[in-house]
Parts: sequence; C-alpha cells; structure tokens
Amino acid sequence: MTRILLTSAAIALFAVLPLRAGDASNEQHHHHHGQAASMAKAGLQGLYMEARTADVYIGQCFRNSEVGLVGDLGVMGWKVEKGALGGVSLDGLSVVAVVRANGTIGDIHTDFLPSKAVLIVDAKADAMQQVALQQLARQLAGPLVGEVVAVNVESINLDFANGDVHSRVGTLKAGALVDLQTRAIRATDKVCSHEDTVYPPMANGVDHAMPAFTVEHRFTGKGLNTTWSSPFKMSAFVGTFQLGEDGNLLVSRNE
Repeated sequence: MTRILLTSAAIALFAVLPLRAGDASNEQHHHHHGQAASMAKAGLQGLYMEARTADVYIGQCFRNSEVGLVGDLGVMGWKVEKGALGGVSLDGLSVVAVVRANGTIGDIHTDFLPSKAVLIVDAKADAMQQVALQQLARQLAGPLVGEVVAVNVESINLDFANGDVHSRVGTLKAGALVDLQTRAIRATDKVCSHEDTVYPPMANGVDHAMPAFTVEHRFTGKGLNTTWSSPFKMSAFVGTFQLGEDGNLLVSRNE
C-alpha cells in the first residue's frame, strides 16, 4: 500500500487548470439522459459500481430494521471510459472511494454526515492523473468524501461480464484493499413480494443505476478505524456515470 506524494508543483498546476471535462477528441462521444441533460454533452463518462452495508432493494419493513444500525459503510468505484477533467485525460483509469459515514447513508430522516473517506487511485495514472482522479471522486461523491483521511495507489480492476453493465455481474478490486462482486438479483433472493429501491446511489452523476445482489463486499485497508465484510445482500448498484463538458454534474441525487 503506497501513499501518494504529490509535489506542490503538480497540485498548483492542476489548481490553475479550468475544471473542464472534455476535449476535441471526445466532443463527438456524448449521450442525452433526461430533460436536465437533453441539451448537454457528456465530456466524461464511464462505468460505476457501489455497495453499502445496508440493503438498497428490499421491503420497507426490512429497511426499517437496518436504519441506524448498519449502512454507514460503503464503497464506490468509477472507471472512466472516455474523457478528461481539468484538461487531464483519464481514459481507461479508475478511482475508488471507501467511506465511513455518521449514520445510514441515504436515510432522509437522520444526518449521516460528516463522513470520512479513503481514496484509492489507479496505479496506471501518472502524477497529474492521480490529482485529477482525486478531484473526480470528490466531485462525484460530494460530502461523503468530505474528510479524506488517506489516499492510496493500487491496481484497480472494474469490469462487467462480457463488457455488459446490464449483466449486473460486476467486479471491483483495488489491490488487496477492496473486493466488490455483484450479480443480478434473482427471484429467490427476495424475502417478500414488494421489494423496491429504498435508497438512491451514494454518488452524484450516476445517469443509469440498477440494483444488484452483492456477492462480495470487503474493505481491509487502514484509515477508517474499521474493516468490514458484508456479502450476500441486495446492497449494490451498478451502472454508468457522466460529467458535462464543463465538468459540471448532469445528474445529481437531488433530481
């Protein structure tokens, strides 16, 4: 596990770059998602996975049994398929945020902030890309990464079976720190006949999200004063995310 040591020059250089996600090479690669984004171009887009320690697709009675007890821990992972942030190309690179909140994430009746986070950036990234990946995670995860307690550089693998996110068979591994594996929800997973999606995704910018069954969900790193393993729950989302060409969110949790 290696800490990032960023030079002041690298940080200063990124600070003066305009927060712009997109360049001439990807201006022709965009999608329209909903009314809010109908006129906006996606300057950065890719794949997304998450899981928390509470079910996200469940009957209301089961949800109520978990609120305040679990769901304060979670993992978010992004893989940029195409795009740039602040003029820095992030094609093919990934970043992971591991969070420990103050309560059940997504519960509208309690304050689950503040939240601490460990960020993990792709070992394939150079120094400037590492800075940009951190900025991307901060922008997409918002206050859930309000206090970053550690930043690590690891080999990250985020993929779906046959390259199809709709398979919901996903893998997110970050060195030996994070292991998240998902599959589609089956009828036999359901415990009652009225399951529903009771929480939104933890991250902003998710333009297409599907609940998934969590086969493995483990964090073994340092910095959050806890580690966990929370498999065999309907606690994951898989999907896609994007930012506009100006680096702004096209989709937020509040929409």
